[in-house]
Amino acid sequence: MGLFERYLSLWVALAIGLGVVLGSTMPGAFETVASWQVAQINLPVAVLIWLMILPMMMQIDFASVKQVGKQPKGLVLTLVINWLIKPFTMAALGWLFFRVVFADLVPTADADQYIAGMILLGVAPCTAMVFVWSQLTKGNPAYTLVQVSVNDIIMMVAFAPIAALLLGVSDILVPWQTLIIATLLYVVLPLVVGMLWRQALLKSGEAKLNGVIAKLKPLSMLSLLATVALLFAFQAQTLLAEPLVMVLIAIPLLLQSYGIFAVTYLSAKWLKLPHNVAAPASMIGTSNFFELAVAVAIALFGLHSGAALATVVGVLVEVPVMLSLVAFANRTRHWFTAPAQA
Repeated sequence: MGLFERYLSLWVALAIGLGVVLGSTMPGAFETVASWQVAQINLPVAVLIWLMILPMMMQIDFASVKQVGKQPKGLVLTLVINWLIKPFTMAALGWLFFRVVFADLVPTADADQYIAGMILLGVAPCTAMVFVWSQLTKGNPAYTLVQVSVNDIIMMVAFAPIAALLLGVSDILVPWQTLIIATLLYVVLPLVVGMLWRQALLKSGEAKLNGVIAKLKPLSMLSLLATVALLFAFQAQTLLAEPLVMVLIAIPLLLQSYGIFAVTYLSAKWLKLPHNVAAPASMIGTSNFFELAVAVAIALFGLHSGAALATVVGVLVEVPVMLSLVAFANRTRHWFTAPAQA
């Protein structure tokens, strides 16, 4: 890893601080930027995420996608964690902390809202950011693409019924436009651009392709930092106004994140998966599709609801948590078998 990537946690911390300062001193400017949305997807954030994942997409050798079927265990592990375990453990932790541990600190009505927001995060596995985490752990890009794509397909049919079951409502409103546009924007479009650009560069040789990807990687990391700064700037007022509530919500979310990663990572080791499949599989299960979770929370409970606040806290804790897990995964690469060959 280069100097920049090696100290990425420091740069993220600085980006967080910068975002809070700018958001608290220039709230009007960031309210305007936050309003630039299509189907509740913020366009500046979308562009930054797109820049983050494009280098990953360019590394995909589509001939190797055909080989994914020879290692189905990684895909099965991802699906079991995301749809049979994660939503229910998130709901259980939310209930435990806000109905028992924090019962004397939070009014019951507010507690119900926070639990609802946590549930929405648990039912929305990551779509876009996982490409960044996969790249940082030297994950197999073709396998990561298949894992994310299959999750997106299942999300189309499983998100609403599982969320409805755990929220205890019979008629949950899912912003399908948000879900579809996000899938196209974060997976399909950069995939097509990456594929076409890769093919064009390969005409000049593989060295040319590798050179362009190397030049794009710093842009990818800078886009990550800009995304972090922007998200914290959007929520700076809330962070400063309700620090205790944010901490209370963050505690079960942190336990959920590290717990899910541990279960997935150890299961991958038990299944004898190669590290370049095990690491992305664990990252997908740990991180969340925060754009969808925030959008549904706003649609169901309102912009200033406790549920919306809980999903925002999920956004705020995700990047530092995922960076710590990336570092752990890279240090434990020797636990696993040799990488799968394309």
